[in-house]
Amino acid sequence: MKVGKKYLAPVLFLVIFESIAVTLWLTKNNLFYLVNFSYIGISISLGLFLFIRKNEHARRITQLLVGLYMLVYLGLICGENMQIEGFWYYLFTGVFEAATIHYAVAKIFGPLIFGRGWCGYACWTAMVLDFLPFKTPQKPRKKIGWIRYITFAVSLIFVAALFLAKVGNIERIMFWAFIIGNAVYYGVGIVLAFLFQDNRAFCKYICPITVFLKPMSYFSLLRIKCNTDKCVSCGKCKKVCPMEVDVTDNSRKRKNGTECILCMECVKNCPKNAL
Repeated sequence: MKVGKKYLAPVLFLVIFESIAVTLWLTKNNLFYLVNFSYIGISISLGLFLFIRKNEHARRITQLLVGLYMLVYLGLICGENMQIEGFWYYLFTGVFEAATIHYAVAKIFGPLIFGRGWCGYACWTAMVLDFLPFKTPQKPRKKIGWIRYITFAVSLIFVAALFLAKVGNIERIMFWAFIIGNAVYYGVGIVLAFLFQDNRAFCKYICPITVFLKPMSYFSLLRIKCNTDKCVSCGKCKKVCPMEVDVTDNSRKRKNGTECILCMECVKNCPKNAL
């Protein structure tokens, strides 16, 4: 019985994503959605299974499986802009396809269940930045998180301007916006990581997607919780957290609570299994 409960999480996530896959396949009459969400669900479930098996690379395996699939296959090969510009594009055209479905599942409604799990297990920008040497922040956090709202607004204004100007061949522009946008994100992310000695500096200050993720993840059902009876206040969980979340506080208003990416570093490093 204990073994069954142990693997409940990967099974549950597989069921959730398979349900989404089948629903979209039948409603959109497109086999792609069945394959797409089944693949993502299997990748996430595999990562959770490996984590339970204490594989130290569990999260990174899922991150690479999903991140490379979305960046290389969906983005470069299929020509889909899965960045926020692609979301605005499909939203303005009134079509529930590609990026709008992706955002609905991963970044708008999904976070009500799994918080910012996207950032920890699927983001192709963080996938690269996590290879850098500053796994945990080496300097105090800067108060420049307001920049994310500027990048968010710029992406919206950029796409809106294309529609208002009735620019032709917008789909091609969206493809190049994906290429150039990713190059800029990687460049800025790497510079910030070394400047602030923090791999996740881009996520904390620049990423426009967090405008969606932060408020939705506040209500997340899946959260890291602390057993205060076991906790000895050693502080190891705070030292290894890349997002500087105070996981010893179980309230939703805990420090940086909406930034938890469910990387499980705190869980792995807790000497008393209190998390």
